[in-house]
Amino acid sequence: MQIAYVKKKNESFIKRLLICGVVSAPLFYVLAIVQAFTRTGYDIKRHAISTLTLGDLGWIQSANFIITGLLAVIAAIGFRKLLRGSRGGTWGALLIGIYGVGMIVAGLFRPDPGLGFPEGAPAHMPTSMSGHAALHSMAFFIAFISLIVATFIFARRFSSQGLHGWKIYCITTGILSPLLIVLGMAINSWIGVIMGCAGMVAFGWVSALAGRLRTEVSND
Repeated sequence: MQIAYVKKKNESFIKRLLICGVVSAPLFYVLAIVQAFTRTGYDIKRHAISTLTLGDLGWIQSANFIITGLLAVIAAIGFRKLLRGSRGGTWGALLIGIYGVGMIVAGLFRPDPGLGFPEGAPAHMPTSMSGHAALHSMAFFIAFISLIVATFIFARRFSSQGLHGWKIYCITTGILSPLLIVLGMAINSWIGVIMGCAGMVAFGWVSALAGRLRTEVSND
């Protein structure tokens, strides 16, 4: 009886950890989209979402990065607890955690102003990168790469379970996200939209994965 009670409490705790992952991407993009359409001077076609961290109201997007990262780290703990000893339980959980830490660091350090945003910024892109902008870019790059690698780790897990739909979803996410980044950098037009879509695909995968794993909790 006592063992069953402890097991039930543990399952409930894991579900609460994973729900943080479920809400992470929707929360990030709801806040970002609201700002994109309300911040004076911001143009989603020209400006990356990261530039919303600049200006008087930049603290909102900085907090958005940090909160999203914290939610991902908490979800990664849930991944680890649920999948310990099985495929994805070590590297999969660790990479989701690294993604979360990367998002936190990206929120703590801001990119350089440019392309006329925020008000008073140069009309062109900065010719050099400041230290805080370099840290922001590096943190976001590490976070993004961690997610890409994680998609293939979980693709193998779902393949071993015979869940081919989820396997294809993971592989598609791992391929499509970086392709969108390359596309945005190559055509240098609608860059905010394209980069935003790349993040939406990758971050959304974390939320979907957390939701899927929550359904497995009571089956352990």
